[in-house]
Amino acid sequence: MGNIRIFDTKAGQVVDFKPLRPGRFTMYYCGPTVYNYVHLGNLRPVIVFDILTRLFKAEGYQTKVVSNYTDIDDKIINEALEEKKTEREISSFYIDAYQDSLAKLNLLPLFYRPKASEVIEKMEGFIGVLLDKGYAYKAGDDVYFRTSRIADYGSMSHTIIENNQAGKRIEVNDLKESPYDFALWKKTADQGIKFDSPFGRGRPGWHTECVVMIKSVFGQPMVDVHGGGFDLKFPHHENERAQSIGYDGTPLASYWMHVGFLTAAGGVKMSKSLGNVVLAKDCLSRYSGNALRLFFCQSHYRAPIAYSDEAMEKAEADGRRYVSTLQKLEYRAEWLNTDLNGAKPDAEVLSKALGFLADDLNVANALTVLERQVRVALTILRQLRPRPEDLRTSYATLAGLYDFLGIKFDHVALSVDGREEMEEFEKAHSEHRFDASDELRADLIKKGIL
Repeated sequence: MGNIRIFDTKAGQVVDFKPLRPGRFTMYYCGPTVYNYVHLGNLRPVIVFDILTRLFKAEGYQTKVVSNYTDIDDKIINEALEEKKTEREISSFYIDAYQDSLAKLNLLPLFYRPKASEVIEKMEGFIGVLLDKGYAYKAGDDVYFRTSRIADYGSMSHTIIENNQAGKRIEVNDLKESPYDFALWKKTADQGIKFDSPFGRGRPGWHTECVVMIKSVFGQPMVDVHGGGFDLKFPHHENERAQSIGYDGTPLASYWMHVGFLTAAGGVKMSKSLGNVVLAKDCLSRYSGNALRLFFCQSHYRAPIAYSDEAMEKAEADGRRYVSTLQKLEYRAEWLNTDLNGAKPDAEVLSKALGFLADDLNVANALTVLERQVRVALTILRQLRPRPEDLRTSYATLAGLYDFLGIKFDHVALSVDGREEMEEFEKAHSEHRFDASDELRADLIKKGIL
């Protein structure tokens, strides 16, 4: 297992990864609140953490990765009231829509996708422990977390608490001991879904669900990595960490990773009010999953990236070029009766690409390795009858690189007509019937065989 380095938000720098358990990698990243179609920016962390998981698998780790659905939320309730449907109907519809988008991205399967509604009783027990330990208190009909009990509250997100004015990034409630305290359970009298609990009939706070899901789904107090979008650092992830410390004395995760924003062209923030939000389903109806992956790979995962149709079209063209190059190797190998099964890649090339990915997911440099190997493959393909070992090595190397980045390709088989046309082309070329060979070449290129 090679040395993997990642940027830890709390440390504020790139650090060496050390697993909680040797040879095992555990990660949890926050999923969507399912009250509407997800916007394209929601898919950036999904792709980033998929590539990170592929890195750990390639390095020989056993991986266990989980991402959730927030299916209890005021936004879901409001949408349900507006559409005259139940919260379950709303959340189920948008979960299905989200999964339709995910299905186009060639993602590694997750261990589990828990829902907040599945852990209500566990959240109640969790809050009860915090109350017993003095990390939580009742204020009127609600239960709040006492942030003053966490000596380094704000340290993970590097937030200076005094600078967060009440009413901006925190809840305002005159019954709270501190404006920085946050709700663990709210007694509600609205038309939304409610649950009976020892604290009253109401709903849990958003910041509690992920902590409880991590501890219950993984069956352990901590995970190696907790990830999400840049916007979740504070207050969401900071509050998750605080609750975990209060509950069992652990900081919930060894490392915290956050993915940069997707912006509109020119770096302008995407927002519904500006009308420049791109929905994931709309983008994926125009472009392939490979294109979206390659688009996000243009920038380092911690940096913002600006969406544009021009950038997506280039990514689409690159994706088609990568896939067609590999498929041409398959066509040529089949025509020459060269078996690609069990082909060995160039280990030095794969090691170099993994080295870049292990350096805090330096995907841009890994792509330069891939581009070089695409050029190698095209050079091999310029020979009508290249050496079988060259075909096999080039194919296995490209397939390995594509797997590291999650680039999807379909295997192809040469049809009887395609084989006959290749034979005709070779014969015409060898007999110097250049008009005929040029015509056959053009047709084979059009079909993606040559």
